[in-house]
Amino acid sequence: MENRKGNTQVFLSLYVIVLCAISIFFAKPQETKTTRGEFIPTPTIFQPFPYKLPKIAVSRAYRTMLVGDSMVDSLGLNANLLRQHLIEYYPDHEFVNYNYGFGATSIETLHERLNSQTEYNGTSFPAILSQGFDLVIIESFAYNPLSGMGLEEGLSRHRRILDESIREIIKSKPDSLVAIMVTIAPNKTHFAQGVYELSPEERTRWAEERIAYIESTVAYAKENNIPLINVYEKSLNSDGSGNLIYINPDDYIHPSSEGIDLISRLIAEFIYQNRIFPE
Repeated sequence: MENRKGNTQVFLSLYVIVLCAISIFFAKPQETKTTRGEFIPTPTIFQPFPYKLPKIAVSRAYRTMLVGDSMVDSLGLNANLLRQHLIEYYPDHEFVNYNYGFGATSIETLHERLNSQTEYNGTSFPAILSQGFDLVIIESFAYNPLSGMGLEEGLSRHRRILDESIREIIKSKPDSLVAIMVTIAPNKTHFAQGVYELSPEERTRWAEERIAYIESTVAYAKENNIPLINVYEKSLNSDGSGNLIYINPDDYIHPSSEGIDLISRLIAEFIYQNRIFPE
């Protein structure tokens, strides 16, 4: 009887040891053996979302990249009004803004701007990811929708490119912060008046297409915990259309001087209120 009891204890001890060994094996990163007998750990899968905001290091000067279409281009080469608003909040700091807003470009050009030298209006722009910066703001490109694909397919491709690009930025520049901006709202009654001959129904449809891209971009930012600068909602009338005070009456597309000030002020407020740049 005592011998049987001893055997049982030995068996249980061996069983526990085997279980522990199995647990340890599966708990540690798996390895692959090369032909030379070397072991290479299996890489960890990159999971950037939900986005965890990096802490920007304190600096005397902060650098911001602004990326988008002509709505961003309207802010000027160095977005000087944004710089002025930032200095009002941070009088002891300096700010350098690089404007990568290229007119008449869709989100399909974003990857090139991130990775290659590009040309716009006779100026050469180095690849964004080849440079150092503290903050990069990606505007929605909603005013240049992928209309040739149809709304559903265009929105799907727009979202996919936005997602791929932001993942690439986060992976390449983990210590820099990524934010998304949606710009001023289009006016459904007057959109592109004086530029395109459209019926009232067509103007409304064109405006609503751009609104769909803006709303899709807002939803993407919220779903992935990406900081959002929502100029769109601040530029709406009570009827849900764009407030004409913020829209240039020369083309009823781009921001007026008041619109440029609104965009610049809201970016500065976002940075200060969320303590993006430490004092």
